[in-house]
Amino acid sequence: MTQGSSPAEKCALLRLAEQLEWINRSVGVLVAWLSLAMVLVTFVVVVLRYVFDTGSIALQESVTYMYAILFMLGVAYTLQQDGHVRVDILYQGFSRPGQAWVNLLGTLFLLVPVSVFLLVSSWGYVADAWAVHEGSREAGGLQGVWLLKTLLLIMPVLMLLQGLIWVLRNGLLLAGVEVEVEAVANATADAVVDPTAETATKRKQASMSESKSESKSDSGMETKPHG
Repeated sequence: MTQGSSPAEKCALLRLAEQLEWINRSVGVLVAWLSLAMVLVTFVVVVLRYVFDTGSIALQESVTYMYAILFMLGVAYTLQQDGHVRVDILYQGFSRPGQAWVNLLGTLFLLVPVSVFLLVSSWGYVADAWAVHEGSREAGGLQGVWLLKTLLLIMPVLMLLQGLIWVLRNGLLLAGVEVEVEAVANATADAVVDPTAETATKRKQASMSESKSESKSDSGMETKPHG
């Protein structure tokens, strides 16, 4: 990226990162509701078991399904929100460029290789489940095990997507583009919040100038000798 690049060209990759983030953010917000669903279904299972002395294998397995979906599809969203536990005690003390380097190198040499490994190693396992439309081994259980195992492919794809976003964001930060865009955005936000601020400032400055001029005029009149 050259110094002579236009602001639009510099912001293009940043806008792309923001658009890609919408995917993981939407998935994360959607699957988060499964937390509530798991609580409600578990409550129903307990009531059926201890109050009505009956049960449902499908309901019990649905809790496992929801937990798997919540974890597997929510992991990329958690990474986007920087919600995973960090063990690097030095990271918090780094400057923003230093943290950007850690995030960038960690993404390229840890996140991407592990995600690719999970994707490649799980492909045959998932393909076998799809081939036979694998279902539950329990009578009355859910017959969507083949769909559940597909999460083994979707999760690394979402993680690779978030890795791409982090490479873009941290690369742009190191290039100074994101900082530059943030400054412009903050200035624009200030103007939107108080669009009359600049006009009021100019009026105040003009008023002060007029007051100074009047003071000088009054001072001149006072010192002028009388005939």
